[in-house]
Amino acid sequence: MPQRVLTKPAPFGAISVYRAVSAISDLASGIGHWRSRNRTATQLARLSDRQLDDIGLSRGDVETIAAGRYF
Repeated sequence: MPQRVLTKPAPFGAISVYRAVSAISDLASGIGHWRSRNRTATQLARLSDRQLDDIGLSRGDVETIAAGRYF
């Protein structure tokens, strides 16, 4: 008995709409990550050298930590 294919072709323009929505979603996600890194760097930069030392960091580690590159 032959099998039937139950898939239908995508409506006209659906793939273009999907790609546009996906691009906007990726952009929003990237902006969110950037804001989070910026907020983390700002908060760590506000700490004194002694406070940073208490948590095991130095002033030079602030950008590394904010960028998500842990050592």
